[in-house]
Amino acid sequence: MATDAPTGQQPLTPPPGVELLWSGRVRDHAEDAAAHRHLLDAGETARLLAFQRDADRDAFAVAHVALRRLLGNRLGLAPEAVTLTREPCANCGGPHGRPVVPGNPVHFSLSHTAGLVLIALAGAPVGVDVEGVPDPGTTMEVAAQLHPRERAELAALPTADRPTAFARCWTRKEALLKATGAGLNEELSLTYVGTGPQPAVNDDWLLSNLPTDPGHAAAVAVHRRQPAPRSRSQGLPGD
Repeated sequence: MATDAPTGQQPLTPPPGVELLWSGRVRDHAEDAAAHRHLLDAGETARLLAFQRDADRDAFAVAHVALRRLLGNRLGLAPEAVTLTREPCANCGGPHGRPVVPGNPVHFSLSHTAGLVLIALAGAPVGVDVEGVPDPGTTMEVAAQLHPRERAELAALPTADRPTAFARCWTRKEALLKATGAGLNEELSLTYVGTGPQPAVNDDWLLSNLPTDPGHAAAVAVHRRQPAPRSRSQGLPGD
């Protein structure tokens, strides 16, 4: 059963290796997501109801309803029929690793922050991240956790330019750690992704910046092992 994918804002061709990208603003999709909460499974519903703030509840609902619709459309299933589980944790082997569709007929990743949702589908492990550009104080505090070369790059920039460069670096790093399944359990200083306008080249992972709303940064990481699939897009922000 094919399903309709959620609508987005402006279409954008996904980078190589990524099959589909979708992004939306929570305020534009919150009412529709609330009306389709029945698409979520019991675990997702429990997580949704645990949020205390309406903004957090809305962001979760928009992200997970959209994800189920996109996966259903991709797999030819009703959204509520899509089964989601987790791989064993890459660090401890526990049942809280990277979320997957059993058998990995498609890989996916989602991120949401400050009213934005970003989702990617691919034929190989993939990770996405979207973040707001932090204030200078937060930038310098968290930058101490980065790779030595990344710390040096930030230190060489004018103070006013550091938050944007840091956000580029952070989203690349989070996207990569989501794709590998390591998450933030891995030391942020281990892998170099760069703070400059273009991501560092990685032999195993293709890192790409993504356009997003002003005051934010976004990135995607996808494993290089598979040939680039047919690309589809479903509205990245930036209109």
